[in-house]
Amino acid sequence: MKKGSRCFRRAAALLLAAVLMTAAAGCFAEEKGASAMFADSLPNSYMYPLKDGGGKVVGITYPSRDYFGDRAEIEKHALVYLPAGYSEDVPCDVLFLCHGIGGTEYEWNFSNTPGNLSGKYVADHAFSDGLVKNLIIVLPNGRSTANYKDTSWNSMGAFYVFGQELRNDLIPYIDEHYSTWSGRLKDDPAAARRHRAMAGLSMGGMQTINIGMCECLDLISAFGAFSAAPTSKTAGEIAQLLKAFPEDLDIRCFYNICGTEDGTAYWSASAAAKTKPADSRLTESNWYWQELPGTHDFKIWYLGLFNFLKLLGSMQE
Repeated sequence: MKKGSRCFRRAAALLLAAVLMTAAAGCFAEEKGASAMFADSLPNSYMYPLKDGGGKVVGITYPSRDYFGDRAEIEKHALVYLPAGYSEDVPCDVLFLCHGIGGTEYEWNFSNTPGNLSGKYVADHAFSDGLVKNLIIVLPNGRSTANYKDTSWNSMGAFYVFGQELRNDLIPYIDEHYSTWSGRLKDDPAAARRHRAMAGLSMGGMQTINIGMCECLDLISAFGAFSAAPTSKTAGEIAQLLKAFPEDLDIRCFYNICGTEDGTAYWSASAAAKTKPADSRLTESNWYWQELPGTHDFKIWYLGLFNFLKLLGSMQE
């Protein structure tokens, strides 16, 4: 065999090996800063109702203002998920779980009779399996305007002022009307914030980053962004905005998940969190980036909720 032929075959073999290795690498979820606690698929049982028991969903109406408009007094509606066995005698942590741009407080499908795969199924099973305990989940409408029921583009700007409603109206209402750790610790804000978390899908993921972390770090300490939407702050912007807060306000966790075929949010989510924001409060032990095959849909978002509830449970005292 001629030397040139041997070289060609060897080069072709190396090229084929490289292609196969690249293809194989694309078959696995990529996790940065992630631990073994993060699943890459939702357990099958979590797709169905819990056979016995489960949490209760209640609707609430609370006073707020039209922060996107003239700041007139208004009333807002939200849903509250109370875990099975909830008691006024037992204080709970609180998770504020936000919806996407075309959704409302109902988008996560938390209801007492959801009928289909739902966020409530995920939460019910997570509590039943002992992955998390004593946690109230609040599902607000993320538009801070009198026209919050309007799901058209006309109300999009109201998503960006939700931080005022969260700080001035919703958090105080929840602490006053439910048994929360943050309510019991209201005279110690630094301790109270360690019992609040915020997460959301798409536009709600943007709100979690831009508002929860970058505006309300003095109120909230744990964050989960699922397919964070365009207009999310970049990692560089996050690091810059965090400088406004005292360094002793820690970040208990910053978890992110996105599908690699997500044409809507992959690049915005990646720009926000695939590279760890350069802030000393974020380390390999509390910053998590998870990407896996998937699009901009509830297959990713319910998995994100499952993994985030597990993460919150692992940090509970």
